Amino acid sequence: MEMAAGARLTIDLRALRANWRMLAEKSAPARTAGVVKANGYGLGLENVVPALHAEGCRDFFVALASEGVEARRLAPDARIFVLNGYFAGSASLYADAGLIPVIGSRTGIEAWHHERGDETAPFALHVDTGMNRIGMTPREAIAYANEMRSGGVPRPCLVLTHIACGDSPESPRNGQQRESFQTVRTAFEGVESSLANSAGIFLGPDFHCDLTRPGIAIYGGQAVNGLANPMRPVVTLEARICAIRHVTAGAAVSYGATHVLGRDTKIATCAVGYADGYPRSVSGSGVALRDAVAQGACGFAAGRRVPLIGRVTMDLVMFDITDCEAGALQEGDFIELFGPNIPIDEVARSAGTIGYELLTGLSRRYHRLIVKD
Repeated sequence: MEMAAGARLTIDLRALRANWRMLAEKSAPARTAGVVKANGYGLGLENVVPALHAEGCRDFFVALASEGVEARRLAPDARIFVLNGYFAGSASLYADAGLIPVIGSRTGIEAWHHERGDETAPFALHVDTGMNRIGMTPREAIAYANEMRSGGVPRPCLVLTHIACGDSPESPRNGQQRESFQTVRTAFEGVESSLANSAGIFLGPDFHCDLTRPGIAIYGGQAVNGLANPMRPVVTLEARICAIRHVTAGAAVSYGATHVLGRDTKIATCAVGYADGYPRSVSGSGVALRDAVAQGACGFAAGRRVPLIGRVTMDLVMFDITDCEAGALQEGDFIELFGPNIPIDEVARSAGTIGYELLTGLSRRYHRLIVKD
């Protein structure tokens, strides 16, 4: 169906592996995991897990047990952690797939071992040092550690927390969370610990602990605000031109007639829209976000940036290609929506969101090209 597809998504697994290698080198001597939740950040577990496993990754984090079952099939010798905890009644699923739940309460730990019927069944302990999302408080965790040393409660195989502001290195909350977690690490002497996500890796060795957990950076996204992104782009999204038309100055473009042409304009209409995960909020005009972020998204074609004009519609979007060399673009050609020339995080900012959301919202309608070794 490649020739009939309105858009194509190229996933470069070579870049994915290179990104993980770089993060692993930066994390050393700590081990480096791969966060592959949300179907490998939208790229497909079947693509991401084998690529990372081949590079040497032996620790994976998913959100749900169903994702863990698939990851286990693809990485039979890896540790697979389920971040969203343990849901009562699913012990056999975890046991059969060898999954390790990340649990943040005594109630959850008790349910896990009661249903497994085995107090040695491995689990990770989630400690909340500032997210206020999930996990024991540091005080609760230290009390648990005191009981653990006397043999009163089971011992976790990993203690972890999550950084709230790692993408802003200047935030004092980063140091506060590190210090809070250090007291927990001390209480759990001899238990492996994990603090750093993608951004945390760039905060330095004090944040690396025993295991780092990069996610967005593996996939080429920007982990730290305000700094040049050192990661290689992994995903390129291109939309096929289905019509090229010449429209005179004064005419309006797309729904609501919110973009009125100031010059005679050559418009390329491409077969992609918000039904494909290319959000309406990137529209060049006609959405409330343009009052806050003046610039809508751009595409890239014929060696130059081309602005998106008017509102993104369900299945179509329009670009101004007037300044492209005459004859450089034809119907059936492609315009890059994000990739090596248009960073995904730039598109995300024009949509008022983050690269994570664009990746995890990628449509099944795209024709996918997987670039391997």
